[in-house]
Amino acid sequence: MSQLTITVNGIKVHGNSREPLLVQLEKVGIQPEYQCRNGMCGACRCKLQTGAVDQQDSMAFVGQNEILSCCSVPKSNINVEFDYHVVPETLAEVSNS
Repeated sequence: MSQLTITVNGIKVHGNSREPLLVQLEKVGIQPEYQCRNGMCGACRCKLQTGAVDQQDSMAFVGQNEILSCCSVPKSNINVEFDYHVVPETLAEVSNS
């Protein structure tokens, strides 16, 4: 499945099954926190509510149902939640219309 839907804090965006989640979110204007981009720091941690990802090995701690957006590639439609506001107002206005 190359095209899929990524839902981030309730906002739906188009995604793919080839690129890391962090890269895909940045392309559509969503700016999750990150520091390393290789699974070392854990700053890009989010909760995987539904769906499946292929997550590379990482050094950062992840709890149950948590993923690192920098090293996780969606395998299906996914729904993720960040514990902080990640969606710019302009994107939210367009996506909720």
